[in-house]
Amino acid sequence: MSWREVKLADLCSDFKYGKMPPKEAIVEEGYPIFSGYRITGYARQYLYEEAQLVLVARGVGGTGDVKISPPFSWITNLSIVLSLDNEAADKSFMFYKLGLEPLKERLNTGAAQAQITIENLKPYRVKIPDLPTQKRIASILSAYDGLIENNRRRIALLEQAARLLYREWFVHFRFPGHETASFVDGLPEGWIDLTFDNVCQTIGGGTPSTKVSAYWDEGEVSWVTPTDVTRNDCLALLESEKKITLEGLKKSSAKMLPPYTILMTSRASVGFFGIFDKEVCTNQGFINIIPNEERVRYYLLLNLLNRVEEIRSHAGGSTYAEISKSKFRNLQVVRPDNETLEAFHLKAKPLFDQVRLLKRSIQRLSNARDLLLPRLMDGRLSVDEATAA
Repeated sequence: MSWREVKLADLCSDFKYGKMPPKEAIVEEGYPIFSGYRITGYARQYLYEEAQLVLVARGVGGTGDVKISPPFSWITNLSIVLSLDNEAADKSFMFYKLGLEPLKERLNTGAAQAQITIENLKPYRVKIPDLPTQKRIASILSAYDGLIENNRRRIALLEQAARLLYREWFVHFRFPGHETASFVDGLPEGWIDLTFDNVCQTIGGGTPSTKVSAYWDEGEVSWVTPTDVTRNDCLALLESEKKITLEGLKKSSAKMLPPYTILMTSRASVGFFGIFDKEVCTNQGFINIIPNEERVRYYLLLNLLNRVEEIRSHAGGSTYAEISKSKFRNLQVVRPDNETLEAFHLKAKPLFDQVRLLKRSIQRLSNARDLLLPRLMDGRLSVDEATAA
């Protein structure tokens, strides 16, 4: 398989900066406005009917990232649209190829803020194979991404199903046996008003000194920060970005938490949640919730997910929002009767177990794709070898 080096200008019929939609074009529901980073809103009309190859050209972080926009979208001026010559280059292949290129490092012309311009993008050189090979490589990688996206959709549906089940039973009171239930002061008989302090333990976290390498080097203890949770795309957490040593754990206020502790961010980004299936500790940006009974675990998680705005309303602070453990412990929570809790746990737990299995599948697929990607993109691995593997 022969690869040739070409300029991007030789592969594109046009380069255009996106543009901001006028205020009168912005609506609550409509065509997606795509910044290159994400969908930021909706417009009455679209600029591009087909999905486009987009390069993030400026902004806070992400400059040089390569994306494919949604179809029927409006693309803003944070990005450059690369209109490929379909006879020379495959859109999906170029998405993967340019995604591996150090575009920000090589093309940045900004001072205070990173920026890539059309003028310095056009002469940028890449090595590519012939068009049929491009398409075959793209199809291999797209198959992995298709499976990953399918798993993400299934996760979203499972988490939505759990939330809907909670609302059906505990907001609308359509739980099993509700037809014959007696109500006292607005609650089914046997359900009681308590505080979180009555139903769970709440434990904080801590950070070992970053000046002591023995607390960090070759650490094996998962140590979660709010970023691990806010960047995660579901409630199941598999890994933490950073790890600390057992010595670091002992020499800090971080506490080892049991598997399936509910991790709730409590500082700055308040009200984001995650669950590990193994022992873990966190930094001080969390209130970690350990239910007193297993049967209330997923009831508490979904109760909290249903009350995020309320929780945030109790967060104070001048520099950043924070909800204290004492204030959280005093928030009221309804505890249903044991029979209802047991029945709910039996329905909710399999949903979250399936979420975790799918998340692990995404991890395996992503690792396999990321192993293949650079080797396919520089010709070290042929298409035939990749398909045989």
